[in-house]
Amino acid sequence: MARQELGPAGLRVAQAVRKVLRDVVAEGLPAGRSAPPRPVQRIVVGVSGGADSLALAAGAAWCARRVEELAGLPVTAVVVDHGLQEGSGAVAARAAAQAESLGVSAQVVQVEVVDRGDGPEADARVARYRALLADRDAVVLVGHTLDDQAETVLLGLARGSGTRSLAGMSERQGRLLRPLLAVRRADTEAACREAGLDWWSDPHNADPSYSRSRVRDALTTLSDALGPGLPEALARTAELCRADADLLDTLSARLLIEASQPDGALAIDPLRAADRALRDRALLTWLRREGADDLSATHVRAVAELVTDWRGQQGVDVPGARIVRHDGNLLIQR
Repeated sequence: MARQELGPAGLRVAQAVRKVLRDVVAEGLPAGRSAPPRPVQRIVVGVSGGADSLALAAGAAWCARRVEELAGLPVTAVVVDHGLQEGSGAVAARAAAQAESLGVSAQVVQVEVVDRGDGPEADARVARYRALLADRDAVVLVGHTLDDQAETVLLGLARGSGTRSLAGMSERQGRLLRPLLAVRRADTEAACREAGLDWWSDPHNADPSYSRSRVRDALTTLSDALGPGLPEALARTAELCRADADLLDTLSARLLIEASQPDGALAIDPLRAADRALRDRALLTWLRREGADDLSATHVRAVAELVTDWRGQQGVDVPGARIVRHDGNLLIQR
């Protein structure tokens, strides 16, 4: 099976993987401000046992065999066992065996999911990515698809989030790569059938107590109501929002540098002269940098009013701090 030629769906997956991997391998990995890029030494594929990650592993294995620029790079499937479900060890072992049938090495990594107060999904994600990114000389592939991207955008819309949230997931985030963001979930399932891979369906994906499951059901309902093409449209929205958000983040970073004072305060005048989109971003970055967390749009808006609508307010309370205006500056009090 490891040497089996790919079918049409498997080839679509492999071509998506090749496109991303070739660029990253050619560029190398960042090694610091003055050091030259480091070469990519290994390819790690995060495998859960689901269709998306197994199809991704098959595509990466094909690339390592057939793409000249990637020849010789070892591919390792890493299966993270969170230990959150009964029988998770057996599921992880089965996923590793499926990956090995593709001709790649596989290892199961058991992790401890620490309750950080952000919910079980977020806590498991932190533990999972820490395990996947442990090898700093490797690029890490994860199997998020166009459908996952559409669900992310829809979730952001439901929460009333801003442009950065609607930008969804990026194709490249440091050493973490998402090659399948333009590939449908139906294609990954078809690729697994072509390769004779028997994937595992996570029961959490159908559990309404998880927000992602509810959004997935809602997307199906909306697609039925509005007609075909909704997931693709939401994914295009993410792509457009990401370009806008990247530019706004760059400009707001310049504004923050201009307004920042040596003591950590922010000068009012540059903020007052800036457009709201840049000012709010700069304020959010500053608040987070100074240790405030769990911030809402309401918090940022109230702090912005100390700049734009000053009426002698005593200050604004945000999680972990109080923001006051004094002598032409914004100050943060613990």
